[in-house]
Amino acid sequence: MNEAIIDTLKLEYTNIKSVNEKVLLFKDSGKRRRTIEQLFFMMFKVAAMINGLALIVIVSYLVINGYQSISFEFLIEAPKESMTKGGIFPCILGTLYLSCGAIIFALPIGIASAIYINEYAVQSRFLNFIRLGINTLAGVPSIVFGLFGLAFFCIVLKMGVSIIAGSLTLGIMSLPVIISATEEALKSVPDTYREASLGLGATKWQTIYKVVLPTALPGILTGTILALSRAAGETAPIMFTGAVFFTQTLPTSIFDEVMALPYHIYVLATAGINIELTRPLQYGSALVLLIMVLGMNLVAIIYRSKLRRK
Repeated sequence: MNEAIIDTLKLEYTNIKSVNEKVLLFKDSGKRRRTIEQLFFMMFKVAAMINGLALIVIVSYLVINGYQSISFEFLIEAPKESMTKGGIFPCILGTLYLSCGAIIFALPIGIASAIYINEYAVQSRFLNFIRLGINTLAGVPSIVFGLFGLAFFCIVLKMGVSIIAGSLTLGIMSLPVIISATEEALKSVPDTYREASLGLGATKWQTIYKVVLPTALPGILTGTILALSRAAGETAPIMFTGAVFFTQTLPTSIFDEVMALPYHIYVLATAGINIELTRPLQYGSALVLLIMVLGMNLVAIIYRSKLRRK
C-alpha cells in the first residue's frame, strides 16, 4: 500500500515537473518571440526614419539653394540670353501638357486592362504570362521607353518631336504601374459586394461599374498618383520624343514641340554655355518641379481621402 502511494506521488511529481518545464519553455519561447518582434520593429522604424531623413535633406537642399531664384518673373517669363537669365514658364507649361497627356492616355487603358484581368479573364498560363509582362515592363529603364517612342511614334507614325509623341511615350511607361495598382485595388473589394449586386439582379458590368469600381477608386487613385509623379519627373523618354533644348513659341497644338522642366534642368546642368552661372536657375527649376509634383499629388490625395470617407 505504501509503495503504491509512493509510486502515485512520484508520478504526480513527474507530471508537475513536466508541466513546469513546459511553462518555462513557453515563457522562454514567448520572450524570444517578443525580442525578435522588437528587433524587426526597430529595423523597420530605422528604415522609415532613414527614408524620411533623406527626403528632408533633399528638400531642404533644394529649398536653400533654389528659393532665391524663384520670383514672379521667374515663373511667367521665358528663358533669355542662352538660358542664363529669364524664367521657366514654357517649361512649366510643357511639363503640365506632357504629364496630363500621359495620364489621359494611360488611365482609361490601364483601368480597362485591370478590369479585364481581374474580373473577366480566366486563370490560365497565358494570363500569368501577361502579368509577368506587366511586371517586367514596370522595371524597364525609362531610356528604353524613350527609344521606343522615338522609333515608333516619331518615325513610324511620323508624329515627330511633339506633345502627342511625348505624352504617348510617358503613358506607355506609366501603364504597368496603373494596371498593377488597379488590379490590387479590385482584388481588395470583397466578393460579397459582387454577390449581393448580382443577387439583386444587376448584370456583371453593372456590378463592376456601380459597385466594384467606386469601392476600389481610392486604390486606383494611389496608382494614378505614382504614375503621375513618375511621368512628371522623367527626362529620358521626353528628350527623344517631346522636349526640345529651346523654343521661342508656346505650343498651339498637340503636334508642337515643347520645353519641359526635367529636360530643362538636364540641359542647364550639362550643356549650358556657362553652367556655373546657371546654377541658381538649376536649383530653382528643380524646386519648382518638386513643388509641381507634390501639388499634383496633394490634389489627388485629398480627393482620395474624400472618397474613402464616403
